[in-house]
Amino acid sequence: MNRVAVLSAGSWGTTFAAVLADAGNEVVLHGRRREVVDAINARHENPVYLPGVALPQSLRATTDVAEALAGADHLVVSIPAQSLRANLTAWAPLIEPRTLVVSLMKGIETHTGLRMSEVITEVTGIPAERVAVVSGPNLAREIAARQPAASVIACRDETAAKALQNACVTPYFRPYTNTDVVGCELGGAVKNVIALAIGLAAGMGLGNNARALLMTRGLAETARLGAVMGADPLTFSGLAGVGDLIATCSSPLSRNRAFGEHLGQGMTVAEATTATSQTAEGVKSSQSILELARRHGVEMPITEVVVAVINGTATVDEAASMLMNRSPKPERYGV
Repeated sequence: MNRVAVLSAGSWGTTFAAVLADAGNEVVLHGRRREVVDAINARHENPVYLPGVALPQSLRATTDVAEALAGADHLVVSIPAQSLRANLTAWAPLIEPRTLVVSLMKGIETHTGLRMSEVITEVTGIPAERVAVVSGPNLAREIAARQPAASVIACRDETAAKALQNACVTPYFRPYTNTDVVGCELGGAVKNVIALAIGLAAGMGLGNNARALLMTRGLAETARLGAVMGADPLTFSGLAGVGDLIATCSSPLSRNRAFGEHLGQGMTVAEATTATSQTAEGVKSSQSILELARRHGVEMPITEVVVAVINGTATVDEAASMLMNRSPKPERYGV
């Protein structure tokens, strides 16, 4: 049995903690809010993020980070991407050298353009071979309800990836392994931006043709960026690429799609933030992804439009024409 610490008790963190507990691990979930922690321990429910969902009785929660991390074989981190560096700086001295650190986060750090695994290695000094990422079509509410789902565990050390795979397989959750950390992280981060664009289209009342256009060309944008950053192109045709893109762009459970839809209906960014209630990673990561693309000389027109709308330099009505007025070109993979 593995001992696993999960930081923190949001919807995806709580859900993945439940998966790990159902798989037979000893899991301690860290939460900042005493009422959430008490509810998990007493009623086996997270009433704030997963109301009405029964959590495993073996899952234990605490407000003490040191207690959660003590003796952990695996440390799973699921916090907003832009708060990772500050939190990890405080947590780093508590992480044991043998612990495998696992990122559930799908974002790119602002100002640095670093992927989440890169932030982890930079802040903690942990070698990249001891850092894994989990990515795929993982809508938390569905998995928490024990509906069938699959994901990709990526780590440069294949043995470490397989160890985590064995620790989280359940009858309803099927994990695959991959060594392409770059591709899995880019797929997870960029799809949030494309989901914002899909939400904009839906909020404006555009149809399925427009959504299919955005998803397909969004995947091409992701593949272009991935190619220059050393990702395996095949990763983007798998669960961490097209699989995650389809789920996030199609489901009303997607925060990023919901945020975009609010914008498409005429809300301001501040109003959409309040209406969405939970973090939509694509909002802040979109600027970082665009800067990363420009640094590498990669065209990402959908991302450019999303950034323009969020920054207020383009209206929602202007967004569609900005994309449709681009010069025609041949369709080839990655173009």
